[in-house]
Amino acid sequence: MNSIVNYVAGILKGIYSLASGMVVTIKEFFTKKVTEQYPENRATLHIADRFRGELVMPHDENNEHACTACGICQMNCPNGTIQVISKMIEPIEEGGKPKKVLDTYIYDLGMCTFCNLCVITCPSDAIKFENTFENSLFTRSKLIETLNKEGSKLREKIK
Repeated sequence: MNSIVNYVAGILKGIYSLASGMVVTIKEFFTKKVTEQYPENRATLHIADRFRGELVMPHDENNEHACTACGICQMNCPNGTIQVISKMIEPIEEGGKPKKVLDTYIYDLGMCTFCNLCVITCPSDAIKFENTFENSLFTRSKLIETLNKEGSKLREKIK
């Protein structure tokens, strides 16, 4: 008698488990879908603001940036995605100290883990992530970018 009760209890447990799984499936069937029909809807495509797609160095209308070439972003990058190459320039006035300025800011998009540590630790807010997402290429060498523009210079501090 006890084995028959266990047998029936096992069947009822199985039916309950199946029914609870089907309830979840049916609920999901009737929820509103959020699939974006890319690339057909490029004009109306919604990308979340917090999406990290590509590192950029904003320049103003005078081709000036805020990067002081301190190298903190390079030190905090966990896999060596960023390379800050700086150079020393001689002072204009006599008796001044040589100044370190940014020569080249190299960013490898193919190695980036999009961890945002470089942006968080930048003391001058010189870099940021934009939410661009179309970065597919056939060669990895095209993913290596120079972020500072040709002829750009450090933005003067407003006193």
